[in-house]
Amino acid sequence: MNQALKLRINAYIALTRLNRPIGTFLVLWPTLWALWLAGGGLPKISNLLIFITGVVLMRSAGCAINDFADRNIDGHVQRTQARPLALGIIRHHEAVILFVVLCLISFALVLMTNRQTVYLSFAGAALAFAYPFMKRYTYLPQVVLGAAFSWSIPMAFMAEAGELTSITWLLYTANLLWTVAYDTLYAMVDREDDLKIGVKSTAILFAEADIFAVATLQGLAWLTWILVGVQAGLGLFYYLGLLVAGAMFFWQIWSVRNRDRDACFKAFLHNNWVGAVIFVGIFLNFL
Repeated sequence: MNQALKLRINAYIALTRLNRPIGTFLVLWPTLWALWLAGGGLPKISNLLIFITGVVLMRSAGCAINDFADRNIDGHVQRTQARPLALGIIRHHEAVILFVVLCLISFALVLMTNRQTVYLSFAGAALAFAYPFMKRYTYLPQVVLGAAFSWSIPMAFMAEAGELTSITWLLYTANLLWTVAYDTLYAMVDREDDLKIGVKSTAILFAEADIFAVATLQGLAWLTWILVGVQAGLGLFYYLGLLVAGAMFFWQIWSVRNRDRDACFKAFLHNNWVGAVIFVGIFLNFL
């Protein structure tokens, strides 16, 4: 393989964040929660394959359109200045083409489910496209991200159970709250750079109340997960998982008390394990 081709391949891997799968996991865990709850602990293999593949593809698509939206910003932010569009390794239109191609492949997968899930997928694609541009117009882009990252939940319920129930929307609400919390931690890493270039975020909106706001959002998410357990009739293992998740939230808040950039980023990454322990609790509940 010649050096130029290798550079291009690595650039596309960086553009789609396949080398940094944290975002994929943060969408995957809620999707698996929904499939397991909708399927009574035994989701269809076809739906598992469709949704797991779809999560990877749509997260990659979201990263591509995000970097297109931030093409004139990333070079001024410490954490993102080495991204391929900021360096000019990949052209702007190539990122848009990749976004469209990945969305079309994902749509082909959704066509293997049912009509109602197909209808829901259009809203999911719209949210994925809209999120990167929101930071220019609102201090609440994390809410739009939460809506986008949570949209696989109603899609999974519709594909697996053929209906949307109160459990669906409770799980959606919990995940949205959790997403805003962890993405605020993520935004705290870039806050100084964002203030300089005029990019908006909940980290800037909350200002000195940021840690309190994150803890409040985490607490509300945790209480909503309890309501999910009550509505779904889940047992001991699920609530043990929630206890572990709650302890993880306490650790995150403690670790970012000085608002150190590295600590905030580490706390953000730690949310992968929050999603994992909740899934383990749901999985063990149905054994």
